[in-house]
Amino acid sequence: VRKFPLSAGGSDMRTLFIVLETIHDPAGFDEYRKLVMPTLAAFGGKFLVRGGSFNVIEGSWPHERVAIVEFASRATAEAWYSSAAYQKILPLRLKSMTSSAIMIDAID
Repeated sequence: VRKFPLSAGGSDMRTLFIVLETIHDPAGFDEYRKLVMPTLAAFGGKFLVRGGSFNVIEGSWPHERVAIVEFASRATAEAWYSSAAYQKILPLRLKSMTSSAIMIDAID
């Protein structure tokens, strides 16, 4: 697991938190979903994609869901992820699914 900062990207660039998900414990994931929204709101995070239908056009796609959260900056995204509130509920997400997650700088 890589520690912050993850890249040399500009701290004032919008940052996307992208998670590819395969849920194994729907009840555990439902509990996480109930608790995650206030943690995002505290840092101005907003969902751009939360589940939804998609088509694989090229190659293979190992997961059944995608979630994308937008933050105003890399610093804000990292502060949210590292916050006590999010770290408290993160084990619910990790136990309820197999996933891969990244933070990436967005362009305007």
